[in-house]
Formats: sequence, structure tokens, C-alpha cells
Amino acid sequence: MSIGSVGEVLALTWVLEIGEHSRFSSGCQVISYCGLCSAQRESAGKEQRGPISKKRNKHLQTMLIEAAKLAPHWNPQLALLHEKELSRGNRNRATLSVARKLVECMLAVERQQKDFVPMVLAAA
Repeated sequence: MSIGSVGEVLALTWVLEIGEHSRFSSGCQVISYCGLCSAQRESAGKEQRGPISKKRNKHLQTMLIEAAKLAPHWNPQLALLHEKELSRGNRNRATLSVARKLVECMLAVERQQKDFVPMVLAAA
């Protein structure tokens, strides 16, 4: 809960749904488990990306998406990421990008067993 925008409900959901974090070797595996990546089809050396994968932890995905919608209001780093993605034109992709970053932050906090310390943003 040291991460801005992560409250009691999301933190508890994270701990219960993820379980032992050491079973994932990388952040990409956790993002995939949460259902925050696109479906991928490969055939004859060709790779196609589709919409969000249906192979996911649906409950955790829902919680993360809802948290990602509110996160830019509470966390300046996530607000910058959201604005950057919004400038590309797609609100849903911006929300997904924030949700992925939120997963990476939560995983890092859990692995390091330390509170989250946000980067100090330089004034422009």
C-alpha cells in the first residue's frame, strides 16, 4: 500500500491472487498472468497480435484496470505515463499501460520487501 493509488482492497487482492511471487521469473509473466497483454498467434513464422488475452486471472485483471483508471490522480509518475499514452490517441491503451506499470511496481515492492519510493520529478 506504499504505492500511491494502491489501497487495501487492491493490495489484499494482489496478495491473495498472486500468491508466492517467486513462481514468476519476470515481470512479463506476471503481466501475462494478470491478463494485461495481448493475445499472440504464431503460424509459419508469422506473428499476429490480437486484443487482450482471454487466458487470465479475470478478478485480478478487473481490479488492476479499475485501479489504473484512478491511479493518475494519486501518483504523478503514473499520471505522466497516462498523458504520454493518451497523446498517442487511445484511452484504453493508456489505461492498460498504467495497469502494467502498477503491476511492475507492486511486484518490485513485494520482491524487495521495502516501501515504494517514488522518483522525484524535476520541474520543467
